[in-house]
Amino acid sequence: MSRIRIDAVLVQAVIAGALSFAHLHDLAEAAGQDGWKAWAYPVSVDLLLVAAWRRMRTTADNRAAWAWFIIALAASLGANVATAGLLDLNDVPAWLRILVAGWPALAFLGGTLLVHSPQTAPVTAAPLPTPSEPEPAPDVTVEREPEPAPELPPASAPEAAPAPAAVPVTAPDVSVPPALLDHARKLADTHQATTGKRIDSATLRARLGVPAPLADAISAQLA
Repeated sequence: MSRIRIDAVLVQAVIAGALSFAHLHDLAEAAGQDGWKAWAYPVSVDLLLVAAWRRMRTTADNRAAWAWFIIALAASLGANVATAGLLDLNDVPAWLRILVAGWPALAFLGGTLLVHSPQTAPVTAAPLPTPSEPEPAPDVTVEREPEPAPELPPASAPEAAPAPAAVPVTAPDVSVPPALLDHARKLADTHQATTGKRIDSATLRARLGVPAPLADAISAQLA
């Protein structure tokens, strides 16, 4: 069997609401609102309080909700103070009768504005951007020139007839760019330091990737 817990705060709220309800009823009745109309006034004030409080909790811009909450709270407190002996309920002044008579229209206006005004969601802090990971450095590989294969000693062969004398190569009339000539000279020096022989036109052509006439012209200038 479930046990019912009595919340002290809830009991206090019920007592305070009943007293405020009774004070508003007495003031409305003294101001000329008799019968069921006197009971409707405290309901109107309390509903406006609740609507303003809910509006303040569900919207970011709650200035209008605070204004209507203060108006309804002033009406409730004013009735409590007025019925505490500070006001003769048998002779209510005219200005108070005017306020009581105009309260329904004011409460209707406040309730309509609170319910039908567009709601704005509470402002939430934007998430901080996560630091991006540094991009990996590009893999730079340096191409090395292929090392020449070591020359094997020639196999012993029967003596052949002496080769004819080499005819000097005459370079064709081809212009060689200075930068290409300097690069070819470096390749020739490296080849001679590695193999001990001068680089020939065919090897120079293969290393530079140039046409045969240009390779012959470069070989002639390197001689």
